[in-house]
Amino acid sequence: MQRHSASTPGPFGLASEIRRWGEQLGFARVGIARIELGPDEAHFLDWLAAGFNGEMHYMSRHGARRYRPAELVPGTLSCVSVRMDYWPAEAAAPAEVLSNGRQGYVSRYALGRDYHKVLRTRLQELCDRIAAAVGPFGHRAFADSAPVLEKALARNAGLGWIGKHTNLIDRDSGSYFFLGEIYVDLDLPGDAPATAHCGSCSACLPACPTGAIVAPYRLDARRCISYLTIELKGSIPLEFRRAIGNRIYGCDDCQLVCPWNKFARPTREADFGVRHGLDHADLVTLFSWSEDEFVRNTRGSAIGRIGYDRWLRNVAVALGNAPSSADVVAALRARLGRVSAMVQEHVEWALAEHSGRPAAAAR
Repeated sequence: MQRHSASTPGPFGLASEIRRWGEQLGFARVGIARIELGPDEAHFLDWLAAGFNGEMHYMSRHGARRYRPAELVPGTLSCVSVRMDYWPAEAAAPAEVLSNGRQGYVSRYALGRDYHKVLRTRLQELCDRIAAAVGPFGHRAFADSAPVLEKALARNAGLGWIGKHTNLIDRDSGSYFFLGEIYVDLDLPGDAPATAHCGSCSACLPACPTGAIVAPYRLDARRCISYLTIELKGSIPLEFRRAIGNRIYGCDDCQLVCPWNKFARPTREADFGVRHGLDHADLVTLFSWSEDEFVRNTRGSAIGRIGYDRWLRNVAVALGNAPSSADVVAALRARLGRVSAMVQEHVEWALAEHSGRPAAAAR
């Protein structure tokens, strides 16, 4: 829908203003995407057919609305795509935490405030600025909150290319950022889509602890530690428990080895700063949390979304992989008979892992 008045900027002028307003609101980059996603539709349907979505049944529930924006929000002509950096510069070095079996590793994106809330607020402010310039217009904003092929749209908006690990990469700032979108009924000129620059590099494939990147640009979510520790509601398959190591919420390994992340920019958002020392927290301490403590210490963060049972499940697996010590074994035994059947099974597995294992001091 086109709107014209003496004070209304034309399509190119409006697109330029949207980018400027977005950057004023704290977005690292703002781009405009056209909404034709034919090749991405075919790739997504092939991914679903392979069963790579696991228990994420919502990935197929919405049908064509996921990859045809105008079917999700009728009247959509363009997509405003935004990027917000999240890398917390003050967090403990990932390599140090991952190599310390007594500490729990939390994906760096989840150490601060829940990004859904931060992005939604800023996206609405951007919508308000657009409305002030053009008047009422049809739109809907998303922050990982609806069936949207956000990485494909971000690529089409010039924000980065989809790497071999299936995350979006920008050659100037790596891949540690969140994405958000606004579907609009404004016919805006699209930016040039980003071109791929992975080249012959395939460092992310062997770096995945569970072999989830089964081929370049092809991720089997059922093997992904982020899926196993966040999305999966039941028991973690035995074949992956040792490979999970001390990762208790998500995984960053494929991004940590990506050479483009040497250009990663620390976040400017105080909301994404580390909370409650969860960047290098002691596993025994985390496992001792009551449900009230879990709720209190994860309130307002993405971690709280998995609930107390899955939290205990994840920490139990990490304790099973921790160096054997009296306090680790005692912490596990203290939970026996006091947790759900699902958590109990993981505690029993962890104790079995420690039986017969030399104590850390003996090593």
